[in-house]
Amino acid sequence: MSLLEEMSEWVISGNANKVKALVEQALAEGVAPASIVNEGLIPGMTVIGAKFKVNEVYVPEVLIAARAMHAGMAVVKPLLSVSDTKEKGIAVIGTVKGDLHDIGKNLVGMMLEGAGYTVIDIGIDVPPEKFLQAVQEHKPQIVGLSALLTTTMTNMKATIELLKPYRDQVKIMIGGAPITPKFADEIGADGYAADAASAVDCANNLLAS
Repeated sequence: MSLLEEMSEWVISGNANKVKALVEQALAEGVAPASIVNEGLIPGMTVIGAKFKVNEVYVPEVLIAARAMHAGMAVVKPLLSVSDTKEKGIAVIGTVKGDLHDIGKNLVGMMLEGAGYTVIDIGIDVPPEKFLQAVQEHKPQIVGLSALLTTTMTNMKATIELLKPYRDQVKIMIGGAPITPKFADEIGADGYAADAASAVDCANNLLAS
């Protein structure tokens, strides 16, 4: 098993210390920072995402794997700016105004990071104006809106309305327990994800379209 394959395995099993040590070893052996991310860390999270989707692992395992991946990323990230790595895109995510739930949003953020996106998490109870501000400031390709309450779903529509002038630059995907594909169509979202693993597929498909 190669060093990068071993790194992936330790991400999957969630051993942050092992992942950190292997990243340091790979750098010492002259492995390119981009290769460490794209062939070592991300493949591990991709496996976790696929398993999560079919209920082979659950939220705790995802959180532990994400922590292991972040331990490796913390070592390699300072070196990425001077290497030729190309990130997939920027995603701004947040839970809409009136809604204080963040577990689903946090999982989506971890999964997107694990898939190579730069994630700007603007938090919970986010008014439409703050999403607009984040789009203007960070120039993302993806905006992810989350809601867990039926009473806050209308704020998704209000946010999408406010982002209209930027729709040629940004794709909007939504998710959360009460959300359906039909609702996504009705309010003019570009995509819908039923869970955190599907959010990565949704983002990839939106950027490819």
